[in-house]
Formats: sequence, C-alpha cells, structure tokens
Amino acid sequence: MEIRYKSTCSDREPVLASQAILKGISEDGGLFVPERIPKLVCPLRELAGMDYRQVAYEVMRLYFSDFTEEELKACIAGAYDDKFDTEAIAPLAKVEGVYFLELFHGPTIAFKDMALSILPYLMTTAMKKNGGGQEAVILTATSGDTGKAALSGFADVPGTRIIVFYPKDGVSAIQKRQMLTQKGENVAVVGVEGNFDDCQNGVKAIFGDVALREEMARAGLAFSSANSINIGRLVPQIAYYVYAYASLLREGEIAEGEEINIAVPTGNFGNILAAYYARKMGLPVKKLLCASNENKVLYDFFATGSYDRNRPFILTSSPSMDILISSNLERLIYEITGYDAQATADFMQSLAGNGNYAITREMKKRLEPFYGGFATQKEGAAQIAGVFERCGYVMDTHTAVAAAVAADYREKTGDAAKMLVVSTASPYKFAPSILRALKPGCAAGDEEKEAFACVDELARLSGMKIPAAVEELREAAICHHRLCPVEGMEAQVRDILEL
Repeated sequence: MEIRYKSTCSDREPVLASQAILKGISEDGGLFVPERIPKLVCPLRELAGMDYRQVAYEVMRLYFSDFTEEELKACIAGAYDDKFDTEAIAPLAKVEGVYFLELFHGPTIAFKDMALSILPYLMTTAMKKNGGGQEAVILTATSGDTGKAALSGFADVPGTRIIVFYPKDGVSAIQKRQMLTQKGENVAVVGVEGNFDDCQNGVKAIFGDVALREEMARAGLAFSSANSINIGRLVPQIAYYVYAYASLLREGEIAEGEEINIAVPTGNFGNILAAYYARKMGLPVKKLLCASNENKVLYDFFATGSYDRNRPFILTSSPSMDILISSNLERLIYEITGYDAQATADFMQSLAGNGNYAITREMKKRLEPFYGGFATQKEGAAQIAGVFERCGYVMDTHTAVAAAVAADYREKTGDAAKMLVVSTASPYKFAPSILRALKPGCAAGDEEKEAFACVDELARLSGMKIPAAVEELREAAICHHRLCPVEGMEAQVRDILEL
C-alpha cells in the first residue's frame, strides 16, 4: 500500500515520498511523517539470511512506495558499495557481552554515511520523478558529522548545490578539517560564530522565508535538506537496526522474537527515532535508551515531561551531541499528541518563543518505550579507558556516552536483555579526547595543531589502523574560508547562490 507523508504542524494534503524528500521540510515549517508506520513484511528469519543491501531494500520499499523496485535497488546499490571498508557495511562487535553496532565504516568514518550515502541517489531519482525542472539547493546545519557526510555525498552531483553551516568553535579539529578540505564545484561551507542550535535555527528561518523561496523559484532553485529532518535521511537509518537484529539472529546470539535493548548516543533525536520506528514496525525491542551528554535536555524531558532549552550550552568531548534543540523530537511529539498537528505546532511555537514546553500526563505515558540517561565527560572517559584496559576495544566519545548509560541502566534496573550500543564514529575522529581518556594529561595542547600527532599516538597505543579518511586530510588543502555571525547566514546563502 502506498504511504504518503503529512506535516507535523498542519493538515495540508499529504505528499508522495519522492516529494517529501525533495522538499525536505513542509512549507508550514513542520516535518514530514508517514501517514502510518508499516509493519515488516519479510520474516526475521528470512532477513537473517540477507546482506545489508537486501535488508535495506526490504525496509525502504515499505516507506518509499512511489519508487519502483528498479529505482530503489539502484539507489541502494550505488550507496552501499566499496566506499565502505567492510563487506558487512554495519558490522557488530561483541565486547564484554555488549554488542556494538559499528556505523563508522563509510567514507567519512561516522554513522551519517549510512543515510547520506543514499540520499543523493534518492534525491536525484525524486527530481526525475517530479519533473526535474529546478536545481536542488541542499541547506544543512551540522554539529560535526552530517556536514562532511552531506558534502561528500552531494559533491559534483548534477542538479544540486550544497551549503553547510557549522559552529566554528563547536566541532573537533578533524571534523572541521574534513569539511574545509571538501572539493566540489557545487559545495560551500560556512563557519558560524555561534553554537549548533544557532546554525539549526538559522537554517530553519531561511527555509521559512517565503520571499526568499519565491526569489529562488524564479532563479530555478529550490531548497531541500540533508539533515535528519529530511525523511530521506531518516528512513535509511531504520534499516541498520533491522540489519543488526538480523545479524544477531544469524549469528545465534539471540532467538527469533527475543527482545533486545538499544542504547543510542543522542543529539538531534533522529538516530533514536529511527530505532523507535523499527520497533513500531515489529522489531523485538524492549527499551530504547536515549543517552545524553552534559547537554541533557532530553534526559530532563523524559524524566519530567518538560522540554526546556533555557540552560547553559556546554561544549563537550562529544560535540555531535552538543545540542539543546533536538529537531526530530517534533516527530515523536506529533505521535504522542495523537497525531494532533495544531497541538504539535503550539508546542513548537512555545519552544521557539519561550524556549520550553510541557507535555500532558497522558502524553508522558506514551513515552514508556524510552529510558533517558546521561553521562558526564568524566564518566565517558572512564568508559573508554576501562573497556580498553580490559579488552583492548576503543570506542569514540559519543559511543562512550551510550555505553556508560547502558551500563548504568543495567545496574539500576537489573534488566538482563541483550544490549545493542550504537557506535557512531571512529575513535580517530576525536583522537585528542580519546588519548586524554586513555592517558590522562595527554593531548592537552592546541587540538587543531596536535590532532594528527594524537592520531599517530592513538594508532601506536591501540594498534588500530588509521582510516584512509583521516590519512588523506594530512596534506589536503583548505578550500573554504567563509565565516559569518548568526544574523549573517541568509546573506551568505544569497551570496553563494548569487541572488
């Protein structure tokens, strides 16, 4: 059955999947959500015998119902090829009885590759299906990983341009260098003198500027997004949860139908929302552990039912989680209101205006599948050091937050269900922070200058091979030099697009 997509903030006519992918965000500012969450059609035991591409097709075909089988399989084949350094695409590592789902084997060594490798294929196919008259301008805010993955995916893709805004002092040295060295005639990177929330709010404001949209339309341009607010980003993420469960089943680690718990390091809420959608599709998941760092706005939300961004913004060693406005939570809010677009719009307006909102008691009851936890930088560092000392496995700072929350959850609840921890980035992406955890007092200098020295020392200490994505950065030339204040973001867009 065909699935269409409606806005979280109005009762506009639902659109096809291809149209939702092209738009990125609804004209009313709401996010696109499927009219219903489809159930898995293929039995779990059959999925267990499939490779990643086959599982991805079985998941995505249920959501992207206006794509033909040939179109969707071509998108999947183009995305999940030898750009990943392992045939498994998303391998599992069993460490001290916990399963780490390694999502960092793609070209930019972070989990964003899992969805952003396919988004350009989905988008260009969608453009052809919908007339293809306009050039798509991908406008994206990043807390570190989305930016490079999106730039890499869309670089020199015909019919597209991409502009990425990042907080100039809010990403790791390796993340920044990955973005600033990106080549491509159609790419632009802009550092913003603010934090990620400033970047994200600025991008949303640009999307909502009706006069600018009309001006762009006259120039043959149309905005879209590569953030997980784009349903074309979110749906591919569901696939790796299904694949992880199928892998555990294939390897005899679980019985068919056995429930597992999933711990996800969480910032913008897209990754854990994908796990929630997988659960609604019928994947046997008991609890979803939403793991926050010291910017624990989501932890407080799950504990109290009140979302409040009015608090200090803390720069941590897990910068991709340094977020106080978790955009994808809007999709969950829409669901727990009983699919009430007006109520959802009111909550979002309160967040934009007052910086907070409080859900009802009835809505809070519907959050039962989730468990909120958080870990401090000290606790994350202890997790990194402890696991390495005991068994030699190295995890990055974001994964460490989820692993620490998972360990704390098991200790507090006694829940013995198998635990899947989502591992979102290569440790080499945050080498100075990893070294500080493994060797306290190390790598305390200028992170940008010391980054590659830390990479080499981490390789010596751990024996892990340095990824090609990091090696190639050593001599890469800086291609992008744009900086702007928060209020100058639209002017940058106009300048880049020559409007």
